[in-house]
Amino acid sequence: MTAADAAVEAVATTEALLVALDFDGTLSPLVDEPMSARMTPDARAVLDELAGLPSTTVALVSGRTLADLRVIAEHDDSSSWWLMGSHGAESWEPGAGAVDVGDDPDDRALRDRLTAAIRDAVADLPGVRVEPKEFGLGLHTRTADAETARAAQEATDGILAAEAPSWRRRTGHDILEFSFRHEGKDSAVAHLRERLGASAVLFAGDDVTDEDALRSLGAGDLGVRIGGGETAATLRVDDIAAFVTVLEQIARLRRAHTG
Repeated sequence: MTAADAAVEAVATTEALLVALDFDGTLSPLVDEPMSARMTPDARAVLDELAGLPSTTVALVSGRTLADLRVIAEHDDSSSWWLMGSHGAESWEPGAGAVDVGDDPDDRALRDRLTAAIRDAVADLPGVRVEPKEFGLGLHTRTADAETARAAQEATDGILAAEAPSWRRRTGHDILEFSFRHEGKDSAVAHLRERLGASAVLFAGDDVTDEDALRSLGAGDLGVRIGGGETAATLRVDDIAAFVTVLEQIARLRRAHTG
C-alpha cells in the first residue's frame, strides 16, 4: 500500500472526518466570468453523499466572499455544509447562518478608495477586471495577455505599496488579491477542526493560497493537490474528475466503516 493509499484509508475510517475543500479549480472548472462558476454534477453528488454519512462534515474554504461563495455553490439556508469565505475571514454555520465579523469603518473606506484608484489605473488595459472584496480587492487578468497582465499587476502593487503596505498580498490563477484581514486557509481549517472536533481532515485545493492549509495538515490528515505546481500535499491528481474519484473512494470506505 502506498503512502497516499494509506492516507486515504486513514481519513475514511477516522472517528470524525472534516472534508474541507477549495472551490474554484477543485470542484468547479476555472472560468472567465467568476460568478458563472459551478461545481461539476459528480462533485456535488459525492459531497452530498459524504455530508449524509455519520460523523462527517463537508466545508467549502474559499477566497471568494461569503455572499459570492453561496451563489456559486448554490448553497441555501437548509444546507448542512459549512462555509469559510474570504480565506476564512467570513463563515457560515448550519443552523446559525453567517457569523458577524465586524470591522473598522476606516479599513472599509480605504478599501473603497483603493478599489476606485486601481480601477482608474487599469481602465485602459483590455482583459483586466478589478473585483471589490469584503476585506480588500482582487485584480483579475485571466482574459488579458501576459504583457497587459504584468502592467496591471505592477500598477496595483505600486498603489498598494504606497497606500496600504500592511495589507496581505496573495497570488493565484490569474488573480492578485489584497486584504486588510490576514486570515488564511490554514487558520480556517484549524478553526473548523476545533469547532467540529474533527479527528482527521481532508483538505484539497489547486492553487498557491491552498498551500497554507496543505502545509498545516498533520499526521492522520490527507492533503490533495489538483493539477500542477509545488505542493505539500500527500496526493496529487490531474483534474477535478480524478479528485471526484478519490472522494468517491473515501465515501465507499467510510460508508462501509460507519455501517
